Parts: sequence; structure tokens; C-alpha cells
Amino acid sequence: MSLAGEGAVAIWHDIAPEGRADFYAWHGQEHMPERVGIPGFLRGRRYVAIEADLEFFNLYEAQTVEVLKGQDYAARVNAPTPWTLSAVQHFRAVARSICRVAHTAGPAQGGMIATLRYDVPDEQAASHKASLLRGLIPDLLAKPGVAGVHLLTADAEASGVATAEQKARGVANAVPRWVLLLEGWGDEADFVALARAGLGGDRLAALGGEGPFTLGFYRHQITRTRTQWSAG
Repeated sequence: MSLAGEGAVAIWHDIAPEGRADFYAWHGQEHMPERVGIPGFLRGRRYVAIEADLEFFNLYEAQTVEVLKGQDYAARVNAPTPWTLSAVQHFRAVARSICRVAHTAGPAQGGMIATLRYDVPDEQAASHKASLLRGLIPDLLAKPGVAGVHLLTADAEASGVATAEQKARGVANAVPRWVLLLEGWGDEADFVALARAGLGGDRLAALGGEGPFTLGFYRHQITRTRTQWSAG
């Protein structure tokens, strides 16, 4: 399934063991509904690692990147609730990017997602994207069990803004500049094998990508949409 808008916030992180139960309660009951209640936000999803360097992956979809750089979102991330201030202190090793959706395609939302974080030199960006759209992405979409393929590119300036929520976490954000997402609906072992072959670092490097290539595999836990939030 194509992503819901032209902007996205992609977040990877670990959670300290002592904060795990509180994280699950806060994230599902308060944080995700709060986020999709912001004007222009459309959907939020959370995944947990099958095999990855960071345990959780969160994806928030918005109408445009301007929504993610706008006053409504800024006001929210700079006025964290008491529960947010408590919960985010358990975050560890955060990677977060405010992104443009450079390309999105697919017939469905998958129960699993592979995420590839990497870089591309600025002078290679246009040719790299063209190569992905001409070859790698159509090849992946043609594979059995692939639900969607999405390419995100970070807005470095917006991603680098220090918010009150980030300061409360007490850890600096890494900012992945390029992100490829592959969604699937089959068995975990088959999906992981497909993603390893399709998103291998050697293949991306041959198209102008630059490492480190950080590939992780996740299964879906929860989706919140704006309609659900508006309905109460």
C-alpha cells in the first residue's frame, strides 16, 4: 500500500527494560492518538524487531513535509505531557528523520517491514533515485508477498531541530538521510531472505549508495489513524 501522504517521520529506538511496560501503555494510549490528532497527520504505525540493531520502528505519515515543519507539530513536541516526560526517559539510541516521501507504491499494508538506513552523496542523489525507480523498486514490487516499497529522504534541517521531547530523552538523535522500506505479508523467514537479497549493501552501493547500510526486520504491532482518533 502506498504511504498516506508526502511527509513522514521515521523513528528507530531501544527502550530500557524497566520502562518497557510504561512505554507500551503510553505509546498506544496517549502518544500515537496525540500525534494523529495533529492537523495534517494521517497515520501512525509501530513495529517491533524480528532482527534489527534497534528494537522499535515507528512511522508517522503526514500530508506534506510542511506539516512536519509547521507550528502545530512544533507546539506539540515542545509541550510534552507529564506522561511523555516520564516515558521518554527510557528511550535509548534514537535515530529519527523528518522525511519527504520520494516514492511510494504497493497493493497493501504488510504485517512485516524491512528498513534500510543509509546515505547517498549529494552529487549522486538524482542518479541514485533514478536507478532505484528504474530497477530495484520495480524488481522488489514484482516479488511474491511484497506489499509495498517506499523511499524516504530526510530533510536535514528539520530533522536536526532540538525539541523539548528530545531534550527530555537525554540522548541525541542520529539522522538517517536515506531510508528504503519494504513491506511484506508472508512468512517471516521468507520475507527476511527476500529483503536481505533485495536490499543488500552491495546492491545499493553499486547504485551510488554509501554505507553503513543498516538493515532491520520488524513485525507490526499497532496502527492508529486520524479517523480512529477523530472518532474518539
